[in-house]
Amino acid sequence: MTSLKEICRGLPLNPLPENKGRRKGIPHAPVRTPNLTAREKKLALRNALRYFPPEIQKKLVLEFAEELRLYGHIYMYRFCPDIEMRAYPIGEYPCKTKSAAAIMLMIMNNLDPSVAQFPQELVTYGGNGQVFSNWAQFWLVMHYLSEMTEEQTLVMYSGHPLGLFPSHQHAPRLIITNGMVIPNYSSRDEYEKMFALGVTMYGQMTAGSYCYIGPQGIVHGTVLTVLNAGRRYLKAEDLSGKVFVTSGLGGMSGAQAKAAVIAGCVGIIAEVDEAALLKRHKQGWLMEISNNLDHCIARLREARKKKIALSLGYHGNVVDLWERLVHELDTTGELLVDLGSDQTSCHNPFNGGYYPVQLGFEEGKQLLSSNPGKFRTLVQESLKRHVAAINKLADKGMFFWDYGNAFLLEAQRAGADVAKKGADKTEFRYPSYVQHIMGDIFSLGFGPFRWVCTSGDPQDLATTDSIAMSVLEDSIRQGVSTSVKQQYHDNIRWIREAGRHSLVVGSQARILYSDQKGRVSIAVAINRAISEGKIKAPVVLSRDHHDVSGTDSPFRETSNIYDGSAFCADMAVQNFVGDSFRGATWVALHNGGGVGWGEVINGGFGLVLDGSKDAEERAKMMLSWDVSNGVARRCWSGNAFAYETICQAMKENGTLRVTLPHKVVDENILEQAVKH
Repeated sequence: MTSLKEICRGLPLNPLPENKGRRKGIPHAPVRTPNLTAREKKLALRNALRYFPPEIQKKLVLEFAEELRLYGHIYMYRFCPDIEMRAYPIGEYPCKTKSAAAIMLMIMNNLDPSVAQFPQELVTYGGNGQVFSNWAQFWLVMHYLSEMTEEQTLVMYSGHPLGLFPSHQHAPRLIITNGMVIPNYSSRDEYEKMFALGVTMYGQMTAGSYCYIGPQGIVHGTVLTVLNAGRRYLKAEDLSGKVFVTSGLGGMSGAQAKAAVIAGCVGIIAEVDEAALLKRHKQGWLMEISNNLDHCIARLREARKKKIALSLGYHGNVVDLWERLVHELDTTGELLVDLGSDQTSCHNPFNGGYYPVQLGFEEGKQLLSSNPGKFRTLVQESLKRHVAAINKLADKGMFFWDYGNAFLLEAQRAGADVAKKGADKTEFRYPSYVQHIMGDIFSLGFGPFRWVCTSGDPQDLATTDSIAMSVLEDSIRQGVSTSVKQQYHDNIRWIREAGRHSLVVGSQARILYSDQKGRVSIAVAINRAISEGKIKAPVVLSRDHHDVSGTDSPFRETSNIYDGSAFCADMAVQNFVGDSFRGATWVALHNGGGVGWGEVINGGFGLVLDGSKDAEERAKMMLSWDVSNGVARRCWSGNAFAYETICQAMKENGTLRVTLPHKVVDENILEQAVKH
C-alpha cells in the first residue's frame, strides 16, 4: 500500500508499478469514441509519453496504445496509486504550507471511490467530470503541492500541471483553467478528439476545481428546488402525499432520493445502472429498490395515500416509468404524479449520459462502443418518447421542469415536442428550474455556499453547523425582508435535517444556501472559532460553480436573463479574476459544466480559513465580491429582486457603487422607433 509520503515524491519510475489495468468490481467510464486518424493516434501517444523519460517510453507505449484503442483515452492505469484514496486529516499531508495540504485533501476527496463516479478514470461526477486527464498528472500535482511555498503558485492547464511559478503570499496558491478552447472549435466532436489527445479536459464544475463534497451539495439544492416547486406549482408548504418522479442515481443525481425524503414527498427515481442503485441504497440514501413497474406503482399509491415520505429506485429506463404513468392515467383516469424532472447526464447524451429505452443497459454500452452512430439515433428516438409521455401527463396537471442537465435542449435537437410558441431560444415548453424556481433566489444573493473541516473530525462539523445556525438566527432577529427570512428558515431547517440524515460522504463538509451577508458572517465566525481552538484545524470555504455569480449558462444559471446577454460570459470570467486578487487560495475557470461542453463558462474558488486575521480579511473581501458581482449583473438585466438586493448592499457599504438601470416606462416609444 502506497503512503502519502510516497505519493508526494513524484512519478514512481524506478521501479515502475505493476500494470493491473482496469480494476474489477468498481464502475468504469463508458468507452469514448474520438475517431482519431492514424496521425492523431501517434500524437496522443507522443503527448502521453512526454511525462516519462526515454528509457521507459518503449515499455509504456504499447499499453498506452491499447488503452487508447479499448477505451478511447489514455488514463495510464499502471499509475493508478495503490492507496486508500480519501480525504486524510490535513496534518497527515507532508507539505510546507497548510494551503497546499488543504488542496491535496480536496483532490483526494474528489477521487475517493465513495464519492467519485468512475474513480479509476478520474471522473468525479456527471459521467465525464474529470479531476485530471491521466494518473501521471495526479502524481506530479501532489509532488508540486508538497514542495510549494507561500511564494509560489501552481498553474494548471486542463489537468496538466504547467509548473510552480514565483508569486507572493497574497496571490492564489493554485490557478486552474479547464477546457479553455477557442470558441469556434468548442464543439463536442472537437472535444472528444482533444481529450483523447490529452490537451484539454472537461472539469464539469467542482470536479476539475477540486471542490466537490459528494452528493450532499445537490441534495440541498434539490431539497430547496422541490420545496419551492411545491410552493409555486402546488401552492403547498407541506409536500406529504405529493409524488415527484425523476431519473438518475449516479453522480450528482444520486442526491434526488435523499432530497425527496427530506422534502417529505414520495420520490420515484429511475436508474438503468444497477451499481448506482446499490451504491445509494448501501449509503442509506435510497430506501427501496425494485425492477418491477407493477410493484413501483403499488408502492407509489400506498405511500401517496398514507402520506409517507418514500424514496423508491426503479431499476429500469425512465421512459418505461413515464409511459407506465401515462397508461395508469389512460386506464384509471388517475394522475399519479405531481412534480417531475430529469437528471440523466443529458449534457453528454451520446457517450453514456443517457441510455435509450429500446435497449437494456449492457446492450446499450455495447452498441455505444461498436456503433456510436446507431446509438445516437436510438437516443434521439428515446428522447422523443420520453417527452411525449411527459407532455401527456403535464396536459393533465403535472408540473415538469428542466433540471439544467440539457434535457430539453437535447430533446429539441432530437425533434421532440418541447417548443414554446413565441419564445426566444433559451425558453422551452417547460421552464428550467432557474427560470421558475431558483432564479429569484440567486437574485437575492442566495447560492450554494459550503465548507470542509480539514481535521476530518465530525465534531468540528457539528461545531460549524451550530455556528451557521446561530448566524442565520441572529440575522433574522435583527430584521430581514420576508423573502430573505424564508430562505434563512429553509436553511436552518436544512442544517438540522442534515445532521439527522447522515449526509456526509467523503470529507466532513456542509453546504447551505446563503446570501452575501450570511456567507461573510459565517466565514468570520468559523475563522474566529479556529483561532479560539473551538475548531481543531483549518476550514476550506468554497461553493458550487452553480451560483449567483459563478456561471454563465443560457439554458440554466442565466436562463432568466432576458436582456439578450444570456449568451455572454463576462460575469463568470470577471468572478474568476476578481476572486483571485481578493483573497482566494485557489481559483478555477471552466468551459462546460452542467449543460455541457461549449454551452457554459463557469468558475469557482477555494479559500482556507486558518484562524488568522489575514484569513478573516480575505474572506470579507472575496466573499462580498463573489456574490455582489452576480447580483449587480442580474440587477442590470432588470430583475426586481436583484435591484432591491444591490441597493441594500450599497446602503450598507459606502465603497460599493453599482450602475442601476432605468426602466423604460413607455413601451410605445420603442414601437414607434422600430416602425420609423
